[in-house]
Amino acid sequence: MHVPHPHDDGRQATALRDASRRQTSRLSSAVRPVLALLVAAAVSVGGAVAPASATLRETATSSAAAVAAPLTNLAHLDFLLDEATPPAVVDGHTTYRLADEPALILPWTYADARPGGTFQRVGGGPLDPATNTWGQGAYNADDVARAAVVYLRHWTLTGAETSRDSAYELLRSLAYLQTTDGPNAGNVVLWMQPDGTLNPSAEPVELPDPSDSGPSYWLARTIWALGEGYAAFQDADPEFAAFLEDRLALSVGALDRQVLVNYGEWAESDGMRVPAWLIVDGADASAEAVLGLAARVEAQPADTTSRDAMRKLAEGIAAMSAGSVQSWPYGAVLPWAQSRSMWHAWGSQMPAALAEASVVLGDPALAEPAIMDAAVFTPTLLTAGGPDNGWFPSPTDRVQIAYGADSRVQSLLAVADATGSAGFEALAGMQAAWFFGANRAGEPIYDPATGITFDGLQPDGTINRNSGAESTIHGLLTMIALDARPELAARASSITTIAERVGLELVETEAATETDGTVSTPESWTGESSWSGSALTLTAGQHAIFDIGAAETRRWVEPVVWSDSAEGSSSKWTSDRRPLRVLEESAPPQGISPTYGVLLPHSLAQSVQTGREHVRVDVTHGAVQLDTLLVRPMASRLVLTGDGGTTELVHSSALTPQPIRVGRDGQRATVVVYDASGAEVRSYDLRGARNVPVPSGGFAIVTG
Repeated sequence: MHVPHPHDDGRQATALRDASRRQTSRLSSAVRPVLALLVAAAVSVGGAVAPASATLRETATSSAAAVAAPLTNLAHLDFLLDEATPPAVVDGHTTYRLADEPALILPWTYADARPGGTFQRVGGGPLDPATNTWGQGAYNADDVARAAVVYLRHWTLTGAETSRDSAYELLRSLAYLQTTDGPNAGNVVLWMQPDGTLNPSAEPVELPDPSDSGPSYWLARTIWALGEGYAAFQDADPEFAAFLEDRLALSVGALDRQVLVNYGEWAESDGMRVPAWLIVDGADASAEAVLGLAARVEAQPADTTSRDAMRKLAEGIAAMSAGSVQSWPYGAVLPWAQSRSMWHAWGSQMPAALAEASVVLGDPALAEPAIMDAAVFTPTLLTAGGPDNGWFPSPTDRVQIAYGADSRVQSLLAVADATGSAGFEALAGMQAAWFFGANRAGEPIYDPATGITFDGLQPDGTINRNSGAESTIHGLLTMIALDARPELAARASSITTIAERVGLELVETEAATETDGTVSTPESWTGESSWSGSALTLTAGQHAIFDIGAAETRRWVEPVVWSDSAEGSSSKWTSDRRPLRVLEESAPPQGISPTYGVLLPHSLAQSVQTGREHVRVDVTHGAVQLDTLLVRPMASRLVLTGDGGTTELVHSSALTPQPIRVGRDGQRATVVVYDASGAEVRSYDLRGARNVPVPSGGFAIVTG
């Protein structure tokens, strides 16, 4: 199952941590850099941090008013850092100047909220008080690597020596987790206990086990940090940069012999041709490795080994682009080669990796799938509700976390930089507004006064107010990117209210207004996708009528069908007797997919006309098992408002250019129209509302 690992905050976003994982942690004596230009948080004894007294809403408002103040505040991430001293000699594990600097600095994995706005640092898995060890550990390589990227980027942007020092320490710690010799050389141990001992086989078990016995997400993220680390330290500390260069070469060597040895080989996954040379079959994992390789190659163009690895991984990621303006997943780059039915927001930096690789390699073709993802899929996602954890293929996991929101922001900005399109930067600003209150809770997820990013947002708008390493890291990565673009930062932090949203919606088929079919509840997870809830099965001669509600625009309806029969089925779809499509479906070849059968949306050739509220299906052959109906308006819309004015996004999924009404009566605004490649088509100065033509798959941004 392709879900976040147990140490990722994504898996923890739906519940508070078990009481067994609570522990009071002393503050380390290590350096905790807090920039004087940022508002520091007060740190209390017992391993808890007390945020400033102002509410998040108040600080978000004040940040909008004080545009010049940086959004990035490292205080909470600094608080998560602690010191561990590993045993004197551990075979296969050492790091830069270990004999002279035996202590390592690493971030605690989780920080659980405590009364009074404080936090307690905790590890992963149950705590054994007798040994002061965790089932997983206190620290993990994923967070060490990504925290290093935060400090590297902050140092590069601001020149802050404190961030340089933290980046140096975290890179040393990451290198210690890397195995240096033997058959697993270059791979990475995931977990470390508070006393500095490694835990290669954590409980619960994670694959690979032991964690350095094969390619992994943490290998990919190690490459990311080492690549960006080399680029940052190349001139500032050539000796340390040379050490990072050697360790990056060690990781790329592991990548070459374990993953890229399969370059050029293809597999089939439920009828989709997929590359066989992605890290753990993941375009998501491979993308984070590409980010580091791109930084390395840009800094050292003569490194042909890294260049070759980057190109091969980027080609594999590009091959995972799927769908179109009219068909699921609407041009998104899929994250996992074993499933053509899954997309998730967390780790969705595939467009960012492709955009950066295209620039470094001078290959515009690599950017094409990234542009499609940014121009067609991202507006679909934004108008549907934002960075959901999972469309499997229906939006069934609507938890949202900072990792997902930041991944979308980073991808949009990278594509904007690669193409020069201001439209993608504007979309990034709308996505970044999620951190400041433009979300279903209507409350900020990030606090510039303390540097706290909350762990997650539930479908009902409830906020998980823990603040672990992953959430903190990805909140800060977005803030650093915004601070590098002050005008965008001002906009994103001041359009904090969702005034209107019209986008893709879900209709549960078991709620049919009329049917002679059978409702059942299959096991949710299929091995590669997930049922939304119950299923409606119709056999030949049976029918169902669904209420899709009223709308002011024509809509596409896509039935999500489970196909597991070679014989297949045939069904006739209509809306008030108007034919939509005769749907013929059958199970495609399984290939490397974990499960025989596939859950997929099917596009209907005709749209449901304005004013029509019902869709009917009549089965003429075989059996049709329906999960949901995806109902997508031809004109989707998201309007954000706040102290910074109004920003409106409209997106067209029509087959031809169509007029869409934009703007507000009595208000002045500017509208810029972009096509499905993000290229500007035209712009207008508006006085009030008017219709503007938007190309098929294109979008318009209205600011006022």
